[in-house]
Amino acid sequence: MKRSFIQTSQILLGLLLIILTPAWLNGQYEVQQAEQAFAAGQYPLAAGYYQRAARHFFWRDDLSEQAGIAAWYAGDEETALSYLNESNLSPAGRLTLGDIYFQRAELESAREMWETLRTDGEASAALYQRLATLYFYTGEQNAEMNSLRQLLGYQPENANAHYRLGLLLSISSPENALDELIAASLLDVEYAPVVDTMRTALNIARLEDSVSEKLILVGRALGLVGEWQLAADAFERATQADPENASAWAWFGEAQQHLGIDGLSALDQALHLDSNSILVRSLRGLYRQRQGDSEGALTEFRAAADAEPDNPAWQAALGDAFSQVGDLPPALEAYQRATTLAPKMPLYWRLLAIFCVQHNFSVVEEGLEAALRAVELAPKDVANMDTLGWVYLSLGERDNAQDALLEAIALDDNYASAHLHLGILYLQKSHTALAYTHLTRARNLADGSASMEAEKVLMQYFPE
Repeated sequence: MKRSFIQTSQILLGLLLIILTPAWLNGQYEVQQAEQAFAAGQYPLAAGYYQRAARHFFWRDDLSEQAGIAAWYAGDEETALSYLNESNLSPAGRLTLGDIYFQRAELESAREMWETLRTDGEASAALYQRLATLYFYTGEQNAEMNSLRQLLGYQPENANAHYRLGLLLSISSPENALDELIAASLLDVEYAPVVDTMRTALNIARLEDSVSEKLILVGRALGLVGEWQLAADAFERATQADPENASAWAWFGEAQQHLGIDGLSALDQALHLDSNSILVRSLRGLYRQRQGDSEGALTEFRAAADAEPDNPAWQAALGDAFSQVGDLPPALEAYQRATTLAPKMPLYWRLLAIFCVQHNFSVVEEGLEAALRAVELAPKDVANMDTLGWVYLSLGERDNAQDALLEAIALDDNYASAHLHLGILYLQKSHTALAYTHLTRARNLADGSASMEAEKVLMQYFPE
């Protein structure tokens, strides 16, 4: 009886080995292929291998998880979500599932996944990087600062984390902001220009007694470095610190426009508080220009120029406003007054020349002399040299135009406007290959109006 039982057991074991051995071997093969494909960056292939291995080794949750991670790396969001939802996830899998939710703009699901990881004691640099990003998008500045501090505990040489923390502190705790900003610039020199701007503003702000004025100074610096969301936060806090501060309301309205918000309500409040403020008038003028309200812009800039008649900036703004409504003689007079008020500043001579050539108005009498004067004052300024070439081009002096424009490109080969004007010049001289080269260069530099104009010329003369 005992012998019979042993024989039966051996038979059953043998049958199991016959059944399971090929599956086990196939599973092992699939795992090996999956690991090799993943290491080689062949993520779609790796996802398939991992999922087939998971069917062989159905007791291993990690294989479906790896299939999901590989599918995510492959850009197959739906498949990744399906695989990961089949798995009992490790911390790495939960991080990835949070990534998918974040990518799908399901921010609360991403928050739950990542904050639960932190609560479960699964903290890591990768987790705090994700949490900081999440809180940035949700506008939770205190939570973002806390996550950045935790991240820096893992990665003290993370320049971007120091930089972002410094920017946030410049609003909430400016006395601590400089240490973080300076750390960022020491770790990565690309942050140095921004840090210099912020350092100057923070140092000046320390001398201000008014909280509202401190925040305005910081907000203006944040705007200068392109951090308009933080700038808007600073200006809004400035209005809260002093609701009667017209400048705070005006700057808040300006910042809102950079964020895609109309901003007129804040600008109206600023005007209500101080209708004589030059700052308020000038920012309202910019608003009117953006809205295409040339007459309204002219009214605002005229008020600013009347209040400060000796300020060349307002004369230049007034000239631009007159030109936009098509009233060229007073526009010319305003630009001329700007050069009279600041004869040593090449900017105003260049603006006068550009006005003349753009509107084909008094180019011989005023434009050429203004362009030459700008180059004389600042011969190494590419914008001045390009403007001179443009003026010569408009006057038909092609040789002089070519010399000036080639000099401009020698000063800065990435200056799109010079390539645009040189391309147009070569079209006029029937040098089509050279024209195409420079027009394409101007377009590809993607530098505002010059690049768009180059695209129009290319479509006209070089249709595909």
